Amino acid sequence: MSIFGSMKTAVSGMNAQANKLSTVSDNIANVNTTGYKSASASFSSLILPSGGGSYNSGSVETNVSYSVTQQGDAISTNSGTDLSIRGAGFFVVQGADGKTVLTRAGDFTPDANGNLVNSAGYTLMGYSYASGAPAVVVNGFDGLVPINVNQNGLASEASTTGTFKGNLNSNATVVTGSSVALPSKANTDASTGGTGSTPPVTTNTQKSSVVAYDKLGNSVMYDVYYTKISGADSTAATSDQWEVAVYRHADANTSGSSSFPYSAAPVGTTTLTFDANGNQVADGKGVFNIVDPKTGGTIQMDLTGMTQKATDFSSTGSTNGQAASPVTGVTIDKSGVVYANYKTGDPKAIYQIPLATVASPDKLTLMSGNVYQANADSGVTVTSFANSNGLGYVQSNSLEASNVDLAGQLTDMIQAQKSYTANSKVFQTGTDLLDVLVNLQR
Repeated sequence: MSIFGSMKTAVSGMNAQANKLSTVSDNIANVNTTGYKSASASFSSLILPSGGGSYNSGSVETNVSYSVTQQGDAISTNSGTDLSIRGAGFFVVQGADGKTVLTRAGDFTPDANGNLVNSAGYTLMGYSYASGAPAVVVNGFDGLVPINVNQNGLASEASTTGTFKGNLNSNATVVTGSSVALPSKANTDASTGGTGSTPPVTTNTQKSSVVAYDKLGNSVMYDVYYTKISGADSTAATSDQWEVAVYRHADANTSGSSSFPYSAAPVGTTTLTFDANGNQVADGKGVFNIVDPKTGGTIQMDLTGMTQKATDFSSTGSTNGQAASPVTGVTIDKSGVVYANYKTGDPKAIYQIPLATVASPDKLTLMSGNVYQANADSGVTVTSFANSNGLGYVQSNSLEASNVDLAGQLTDMIQAQKSYTANSKVFQTGTDLLDVLVNLQR
């Protein structure tokens, strides 16, 4: 056995324990770092060939790994832009150098421009809803833009579609005779050349209203009249028909007991036909356009959800669009969709946050700022949305804590200290033996 060899082995042992102590030091220093993944040192032996009656001591090698797949505890916060991932996956972020990397650190706050940036200076990336619902690019980061929550100004959206659902009473009185003014025919008052007559609006005609929005965000109410027709007014031999007429509520008569006569013609009419079972016939007339010359807008109204059964009239309707309203904040749901909240009106989706993963997360390359980069050992990055492809979900008002076990690190520190001391004793013993060997010449 070589004395020098044993001393070199002892030095490699001290270096190995120093590496372990370094990982312990890093872990303890980052025990409160958001999304930090603990490092650990493992050892492997290096054996040198020995021959005959001599033994050549080898050395020990250190391998450092990171427990990336081990989740940290969830910590509740008061900020809606604090995000954690409950399950697999990483946020896609971009550094100041334009490089796109992965992270679990979701402590995002708006910067001066409104972009969501975490404490390490990395910007959260996502897909915009500017051109409709986004589609994910599974094998790359194309199409990703910084998520910006600085939605200034007033937002409005003109109504383009609407729906009505409900029931038309099959026992309603049928309007017959050419002398009776249907809502679509009693369209204007006498001063503008109309008949000025009042259509039946009691048991014969039912009315409902719906609010829509013009291009400037003004609310516009429309009155919808349903009247059961037959005879000269109906073309169905074995079916029942209902005339539908739509007027602008602002054009209604305000001096009498009825909204008729309106001061302008109806902005939309159609005919609903029902079969013997009370189901609407699919003749294409259940969908028609409301064309409003005063707003310059067109709303495609869908009435295919209406039925004709022997029960009371009922009707519920809605339109898309939004009144002019300021943004009061943003919320982020579990699917990673970022919504702008308005003072009035429904929230509007503006971005969706993707999640990324690799085949072997523990093999990712760790970089400064608690971010990771894919490499040959980890596999390529695959991007998807939350709650799909085995990925977790996004939790707002929450942060992922470090997964460092402080008690375990203190134990490892004691072990490393004792092992380092023991290796130093081997080195010291080798030095003493060399002193004995050198003193033999005296």
